[in-house]
Amino acid sequence: MNCQYAQLEQDALLHIVGPDALKFLQGQTTCDTRTVTPTHAIPGAFCTPQGRIVCDFLLSELEHEHFALRLRRDIRVGSSAAFGKYIIFSKATLDAAREDWSPYAVWGVEAANVLSDIFGKLTTGRMGATRGDDFVLVQMDEQGQQFECYLRDASSTTLLARLQELLPCGVEAEWQALQIASGIARIEATTVEEFVPQILNYDLIGHISFNKGCYTGQEVVARLHYRGKPKRRTYRAELPLVAKCSAGSTVHDAASGDNIGTIVNCCTTQGKTHVLVAATAAGVANGLRLAAADGPLLTLGQLPYALQTE
Repeated sequence: MNCQYAQLEQDALLHIVGPDALKFLQGQTTCDTRTVTPTHAIPGAFCTPQGRIVCDFLLSELEHEHFALRLRRDIRVGSSAAFGKYIIFSKATLDAAREDWSPYAVWGVEAANVLSDIFGKLTTGRMGATRGDDFVLVQMDEQGQQFECYLRDASSTTLLARLQELLPCGVEAEWQALQIASGIARIEATTVEEFVPQILNYDLIGHISFNKGCYTGQEVVARLHYRGKPKRRTYRAELPLVAKCSAGSTVHDAASGDNIGTIVNCCTTQGKTHVLVAATAAGVANGLRLAAADGPLLTLGQLPYALQTE
């Protein structure tokens, strides 16, 4: 079967529970949380007052007044602490320790059909969500070939067994490579407060609402949108398999040797190292090398959306 699943061990859920949960997030994050429903999830980011991203996330509703921010596991505790500075007067609580829900990914041309067999009729379309007592599914693409699945551990034994019965177990890096190919940048521990949202193309892929009103960092993000252009954008590239690469590594102009960018995300699968790199348009034109002026040369790839560069 041309479809597989994997547990997303590098991701985790930051839970937020209470009647003010969405109201609180509306005042802190780049996305319009009023659009979150049992049938619709939304990507977004949380920034410092200076507009630097603390975390990216995918926000979905697990239960009534119970929401989850799917983010990288290595930034969950720090992100919760940053949110916690503002939540004190809200009727909502954050929990960065809960492990009773686990994230999985399912991908392949038959993903929608298999998931329909297990979970019932799906809400289709990108960010369409399907919710049950013990699960939430989110369609990540327009074609219905990429899904995130959150299972409640205490009650999902049967659901997980059905996934295991119907699908081969894939590798998490293969899912990450798909997200890199889709141009979806993620914040990791080494890049917290490194980027403004536009550098990661968040203004192009639905992470930012420019008409929702005020939120932490909004002045900086809006000023760059209406009055300027980001000095860097995020590009897709590949490296030789032998290249040592990690998020936060520097990238250099192949002509001048200048440090002109940063590795945002990387993973190795099927004989290649896939990367997203934030760099200047001029540096990309000259060629990019990893870590040093004489480091491995990055091979630029195509993104599924058009970039707006200087």
